[in-house]
Amino acid sequence: MGMRWIRWMHRHGMKQWVVPGAIIASIWVRWAVGMGSYSGYNTPPMYGDYEAQRHWMELTIHLPIRQWYTYDLQYWGLDYPPLTAYVSWLCGFVGSRINPTWFALDSSRGIETPDSAIFMRSTVVALDALIYIPALLMFTRTWQATHSKRTQNFVLLTLLLQPALLLVDFGHFQYNSVMLGFTLLAMNFFAKGQDVLGAIFFVLSLGFKQMALYYAPAIGSYLVGKCIYLGFLSGGRLFIRLGLVTSLTFILLFLPFLPPFAPFPAIFDPITRIFPFNRGLFEDKVANFWCASNVAFKWKHWASPDILVKLSAGLTAIGFLPSVVGLIQGSWKTRLAATHKDAAPPVTPTLPLLPFALLTSSMSFFLFSFQVHEKTILVPLLPITLILSGSSPESSAFAWCVLANNVGVFSMWPLLKRDGLAVPYIATLALWNRLIGYNPRRLQKKSFVQLFSIAVYVACMTLHILELLIAPPSRYPDIFPVLNVLISTPVFVLVWLWSIKCGVETGWALGGLPGSSHAVKANPSDSTTMNHEWKGSGGDQVDGLRRDMSVRAVSLGFSQARRRGSYRPASAGPEVR
Repeated sequence: MGMRWIRWMHRHGMKQWVVPGAIIASIWVRWAVGMGSYSGYNTPPMYGDYEAQRHWMELTIHLPIRQWYTYDLQYWGLDYPPLTAYVSWLCGFVGSRINPTWFALDSSRGIETPDSAIFMRSTVVALDALIYIPALLMFTRTWQATHSKRTQNFVLLTLLLQPALLLVDFGHFQYNSVMLGFTLLAMNFFAKGQDVLGAIFFVLSLGFKQMALYYAPAIGSYLVGKCIYLGFLSGGRLFIRLGLVTSLTFILLFLPFLPPFAPFPAIFDPITRIFPFNRGLFEDKVANFWCASNVAFKWKHWASPDILVKLSAGLTAIGFLPSVVGLIQGSWKTRLAATHKDAAPPVTPTLPLLPFALLTSSMSFFLFSFQVHEKTILVPLLPITLILSGSSPESSAFAWCVLANNVGVFSMWPLLKRDGLAVPYIATLALWNRLIGYNPRRLQKKSFVQLFSIAVYVACMTLHILELLIAPPSRYPDIFPVLNVLISTPVFVLVWLWSIKCGVETGWALGGLPGSSHAVKANPSDSTTMNHEWKGSGGDQVDGLRRDMSVRAVSLGFSQARRRGSYRPASAGPEVR
């Protein structure tokens, strides 16, 4: 459906209106989702995430900075990094100029007037339009540079209407698109060879929401690998610049809590709030390893909180270790095989590994780390959707990524149901799947992932029907959320394993095994030659983002990459430039 609309506009001489039309349509969908209920609506005394975000605006505009992380912590105390606090202050400042009663200290708690709700919704849309949407547009023009404008625009529309983020940010009410937008901007600048600028944006992502730490092993390994790839002198200079810029950005974000502006112990106020290890292993019912296994093995009865923290940290590290090893080893192999006569290109051959490494790392955190919320699935869904955007509809990558997106939304159903978002839940899922032309019943080849997807969708539909027709027994009031967890968790585990497999295959195709004849031997300054070497090493045998989007990653954004990729949606028809 989406490609047919884009093709129609191209044929009628309206190509220049495709991107503005897609952005306007996506903003309209965002507003439509926001017209419904939200987290904690009319549920005193604590209300929900909507009230938490509004309350932080109230705190920041009325209290000194030193009290932001210490004031009345029992009522939605601030527990996000300082950049969120600064953005809350800006939104609260603007809102208080419109109507001071919306953010009156203490007396405005629980306010739910229609005009205040419109203002709060508008802040999410505005920040999304300022950060996330430009990051998506830059992604299509950078990572999809070798594809036609029509394909790039279709990718943009696919990313703009991803249902999970629409439901959480514009329905449930949060500002995740800011964090995700900063991370995506970092990826875009890495693809352009501007690593220092990319590092700054990733620090901003960490400074806005601590969940960006899920990406940190992959981002850090990519940058260390880049330094290794560049060699001792060039890589050493880059390493020093990255260290200085990263440290300086963090210092600037936390500056109000550091000497001379505050005594040194003040830094522990935000730190202890950002990392709440005292809350327990998990909250509510989240589709990860701990909650799923807790059905049969009661972790709290067998281990102390300290042991559980260490155990979860160890499993998480083991989970993301393949992505770290793959990026470092890939950089070392390609550096050893490359000639040293000319300056290396600004983009390393390991760039195609980055989306898979981000997926492996973030999914490992979601499955195994301490204190995970169901909404955190948005973090691995970003790289999943980026991989999807470069995948052929016939590929296994496409099938895995669509399954992960759909099950990611399904896993949040208990939360969305509690928020009164059943209609947006159905509507956004139907719209997005229709947009990308996905229908699991149309099996061109009965692969494992396609048959598995059908089985998962049948299980999801069956659970929804049972929940609609049958009341949960009094002895097991949470039986339906638990069944949701037991359906969703195996899917996320398989997606995590699939991402590791893809990373290994991509790493082998890019640089070859150590000492093999497939290693990159081209002059690093000749990115076109390197692309041919890569394809000759097995690039045509790997699917998804590797074949279509990242096969020319070493020349992304550069004039040498002129040939178009092979990706066309099934209904696309002839290619339009």
